Amino acid sequence: MKILILCTGNSCRSQMAQGFLQSFDKNLEVHSAGTKPEKQVNSNAVKVMAELGIDISHHVPKNVDIYMGESWDYVITVCDNAKESCPVFLGNVKHRLHMGFEDPADAHGEAEYVLSVYRRIRDEINIAFLKFMKTI
Repeated sequence: MKILILCTGNSCRSQMAQGFLQSFDKNLEVHSAGTKPEKQVNSNAVKVMAELGIDISHHVPKNVDIYMGESWDYVITVCDNAKESCPVFLGNVKHRLHMGFEDPADAHGEAEYVLSVYRRIRDEINIAFLKFMKTI
């Protein structure tokens, strides 16, 4: 099964979701991408995923365009509709889903507070994708 997870920067939420899905089932082919990919994966996302034993430090943000010619079982957007426009994927897709999560990169303040926001979003992504796994 091929799954593509999309957001804008492909540096945080989509990378965490990819990490979770790959940890749930090694047989899934999971990729993530963004419409405006950042230069690297967010270091706080790497840190909070490592707390759960999931290493996303080797992930690299990618542009969605590289996946346009492929067929997908699922394309899942994980952006926050209220604050940003979600990418539209025009490729061959069997199922399109949206799971909105706020962007933890918007958190500002003391380092521990910022990490607590990343942990909360990480946990929300974990729960949502565990539920998703039960439906496929």
